[in-house]
Amino acid sequence: MAQLSSTLLYIAFILYLIGTFFFGGAIRDKRKERTGKNRWSQLGITTAIIGFLSQLGYFITRWIAAGHAPVSNLFEFTTFFGMMLVAAFIIIYFIYKISILGLFALPVALLVIAYASMFPREITPLIPALQSDWLQIHVTTAATGEAILAVSFVAGLIYLIRVVDQSKPSKRTFWLEVVMFCLITTLGFVLVSTSFGLADYEAKFTWIDKNKQQAEVVYDMPALVGPHEGKLTKESAGRFEPLVYMPAIINAKKLNTVIWSLIGGIVLYVLFRLVLRKRIAAALQPLVKNVNLDLTDEISYRAVAIGFPVFTLGALIFAMIWAQIAWTRFWGWDPKEVWALITWLFYAAFLHLRLSKGWHGEKSAWLAVIGFAIIMFNLVAVNLVIAGLHSYAGT
Repeated sequence: MAQLSSTLLYIAFILYLIGTFFFGGAIRDKRKERTGKNRWSQLGITTAIIGFLSQLGYFITRWIAAGHAPVSNLFEFTTFFGMMLVAAFIIIYFIYKISILGLFALPVALLVIAYASMFPREITPLIPALQSDWLQIHVTTAATGEAILAVSFVAGLIYLIRVVDQSKPSKRTFWLEVVMFCLITTLGFVLVSTSFGLADYEAKFTWIDKNKQQAEVVYDMPALVGPHEGKLTKESAGRFEPLVYMPAIINAKKLNTVIWSLIGGIVLYVLFRLVLRKRIAAALQPLVKNVNLDLTDEISYRAVAIGFPVFTLGALIFAMIWAQIAWTRFWGWDPKEVWALITWLFYAAFLHLRLSKGWHGEKSAWLAVIGFAIIMFNLVAVNLVIAGLHSYAGT
């Protein structure tokens, strides 16, 4: 059953990739999308739906194999997040029939799933804190809310690529390019992880954890940063010595992964710039030249209007109920809890500025992009670097 689950996820990944190319073909189709005669769009959405059904099959078969909802670690949560992103895109596509959304939404989902696949995929028993029905209620609802909010990011990014003047350097072009670099860094993480995995790299350290006890950790990438008071074991003698050692509160192994991802992202970005001879956003601009800006702005806002209450239920209300059951308190200022609150406050401010202050168009698009950056910081940095009660999610 576990093997079938993995196969279905792989099929979904391939179908999303194919669907991206179909939506790319739809951009060049001169027939109007709203007539329903754009065959490339029809092929693209059909492929995306089949891919989603395949990934849904992965989710169900893994649930059967594990005996619990497969959202208990970073691999499972992130793949579920990617699946719900595709589901949100499919629903919005049938409402607005805008093909360019697929050309950007599916690659984001691909990056999310590829990012997830770099983490351990073994099915493991739940730790006691996770043995509750509130696990699947809290986590699936929170991930669904974040996925809908991610569609707002996709629409906002399309809007910015369309309206930001790429002919001369400015603060707007700089920050838009930073966004493109961050997306490329995710791909860099996948390539770096795959490369060291193929090389079968391994380095073991003994270190002193935050409870002042000796523990062992295995690095699968050269240790640029080492664990607290860490020492290479005898069997790893001769491996790369860390440049600096982290305090116990920092998960040094995962911080090391983030650093290597940044290195991979920088290398990839430089290569792309050398090949394209222009900024990434400038290279993408011809694809969005015919975008309906008002429609794109509406999609971005509607996604937040729907995703925000779903996120509120999952990440705050259901989370506090589960926290009371698992840890006998509703709130404990754990890093994950704090960043969930920050995310909620940001999107509350988004809706306030949009509805009360008239922040439409480009301002709203920038807010959508910043909001997604906060979500990804919570997913990546908080899970991978900062130690807390939710650290199990990074295993």
